[in-house]
Amino acid sequence: MRKFGLIGFPLGHSFSKQYFTNKFINESIHDCSYDNYELKNLHAIKDLILNDPEICGLNITIPYKSEIIKYLDDADNESVEIGAVNVIKISYKNESPFLKGFNTDIFGFKESLTPYLHGDGIKRAVILGTGGSAKAIDYVLKKLGIEIVHVSRISGEGAISYNELTDKMLIENQLIVNTTPLGMFPNINDKPDLNYNCLNENHILFDLIYNPALTSFLKMGKERGCKLIGGLEMLYLQAEKSWEIWNNPKI
Repeated sequence: MRKFGLIGFPLGHSFSKQYFTNKFINESIHDCSYDNYELKNLHAIKDLILNDPEICGLNITIPYKSEIIKYLDDADNESVEIGAVNVIKISYKNESPFLKGFNTDIFGFKESLTPYLHGDGIKRAVILGTGGSAKAIDYVLKKLGIEIVHVSRISGEGAISYNELTDKMLIENQLIVNTTPLGMFPNINDKPDLNYNCLNENHILFDLIYNPALTSFLKMGKERGCKLIGGLEMLYLQAEKSWEIWNNPKI
C-alpha cells in the first residue's frame, strides 16, 4: 500500500482526504490511501515517517508550511526562494527516508488567477497575512509585475497593520487576497478587518479558504459587486499537482 496524507494543526476544516479518497475510487486506484496526520508539534513528523515506510508523500498546511523546511533533505528552487513548502515527496537512499519539498500553491494560485489577467490586467494587490501561503502568493504576483501591499496583525518586516490599511489603499488595489485562516470552518463568521464599503465591481477578492466555499470575506465582496475567487479550485489544482510530483520518477 502506498500511503499519502496531510500534515497540519488543526485539520477539521480540510477536504484533502475526501478529495484523494474520491480520486482513488473514481480512477480505480486500489493500492493507495490518504489520511490526515494532525500534529501538534511538527517534530513528530520524524517518527511518523520512520514508523511507516509506506508513506510516500505528504501535503503540508497551516501552520507548518515554513517550519517544515528545516526537516527536509532537499527542496526545489521555488520553495527555497519563497521559504515555504506544501508538498513532500519521500524516497529512500541507503534505506533512510529522503524528504524533498515542493510548493504547489504557486501553481494553484496562478492558474486560478489567470482568467482574471485579461485586458489591462491587475496592477496592484493587497495580501492579507504573512504566513507560508502568503509567500507563495507574493512570489506569483511579483512574477506578474504586480505591486503588492502586505497586511498583518502587527506591522513590520515589509508589512503594515490593518489599522494602517487606508481606504485609499483599498480603493487603489484591485486584487485583495486573504491568506489568513479568518473565516475558516468552524469560525465561519470571522473575516479580515477591512472597510468593505471601499470595495466595488472593480475589485477581485480571492480567498484561499475553501471551507466554507463562500466565506464571510467573499460574502462582503459579493454584496458590493466584486469578482470572487474561492479556494476550492486552487485546492483541486494544487492537489493534482501534488499527485503528479509523487508519481513522476524524474522529480
